[in-house]
Amino acid sequence: MGSGSHAPGMTVSHWVVGEGPVVVLVHAGVGDARMWAQLVEDLRVDHRVITLDLRGYGETPLAIGTKYSDAGDVLDLLDELAIETAAMVAASYGGYVALQAATRRPERFSRLVLMAPPVDGVDRTDDQRAFGAAEDDLLEAGDVDGATALNVHTWLGPDADDKAQELVFAMQRRAFELQLAAGDDIENEEYEVDLAAVSTPVKLFTGAHDLQYFHDCGAHLAANLPKVDYTELAWAGHLPSLERPAEMNALIRAALS
Repeated sequence: MGSGSHAPGMTVSHWVVGEGPVVVLVHAGVGDARMWAQLVEDLRVDHRVITLDLRGYGETPLAIGTKYSDAGDVLDLLDELAIETAAMVAASYGGYVALQAATRRPERFSRLVLMAPPVDGVDRTDDQRAFGAAEDDLLEAGDVDGATALNVHTWLGPDADDKAQELVFAMQRRAFELQLAAGDDIENEEYEVDLAAVSTPVKLFTGAHDLQYFHDCGAHLAANLPKVDYTELAWAGHLPSLERPAEMNALIRAALS
């Protein structure tokens, strides 16, 4: 996927490939940079593509007692790479990170492409609460593989193939490994999200097979972002770029142009 980097002063592993307009890919909370492999291959022919592993995912460890900000790490990475403006493609929790970064520094982002991001101000739904309780029960029982399988089943839609399921299992299992080792003694500062301040054009996708909570978030974002184009994908679950990669790559490419 290109050369990884633990540059001095940088705490997040990241990869840069290709030449052209810059696009940053921010992974889901059940994933890491590996979820973007097929999109990277598509975009690298005419974009400079940056992927990263947030702390506690993939190749970026999470030290006990750490205070940090995921959105701050994304902004710091742009500074480190001397990038003034970039497009940002982000999935799920990564979309929430993107909205934090774009609230704080809207001038840094030429456009956002967001897939099923959570957002503040939307009530939790019964299906989301049920998932959270089931995951907690499995982790408290020490059944990390069971909790990982639950995530795979919950977040991938009906079109996901075996390869996608195996990848999400591997990425989520790695995230549990890193995050459980760090315990509760970490502090991830979340910047305020002010949707009215996100002046960047936003292309927003949700999936018809996703949890009700993410439908509600999509409706809230569509109503409150100043420049938003909203599409619900009838075939998709929560991770459309892993469910129909070729189709989603084409939609993302169109949204970036």
